Amino acid sequence: MERFIQDFKEGEVYEGGGRTITEADIVQFSGLSWDTNPVHTNAVFSEKSPFGVRIAHGALTLAVVTGLSAKAGFLDGTAIAFLGIDDWRFLGPVLIGDTIRLRWVVLEAKRSASKPDRGVLKRRMEVWNQRDQLVQRGIFITMVKARPE
Repeated sequence: MERFIQDFKEGEVYEGGGRTITEADIVQFSGLSWDTNPVHTNAVFSEKSPFGVRIAHGALTLAVVTGLSAKAGFLDGTAIAFLGIDDWRFLGPVLIGDTIRLRWVVLEAKRSASKPDRGVLKRRMEVWNQRDQLVQRGIFITMVKARPE
């Protein structure tokens, strides 16, 4: 289901499937990232935190978002490079057992004037939990192949 830069239209919305965040995800991410903050790794400490329970790392949730985006398949074979993230915000906690889902809106899909074989895709990414709470949002910027003419 590869899509080229010309196939994306401003205002287009995609809503994808979800992924449940597990305790194993948090433990593995702590080990991988070396972020062992007790709000993620210590149940007793976390009971006294503002959240009352352990929470997922914000960066873990962001990493899962990249996977949910990839799983959609739209950029399989056409993505050239992930150029950046703008205005990313962590709006609420993701708890063990939360199922997060991705919603995105195409903000811009512009073919490059100087390199017509590619373009830049900007998408506003929103991460929602099963309680319909927006927990993260921001803009992904990706370089995408253009369809040959």
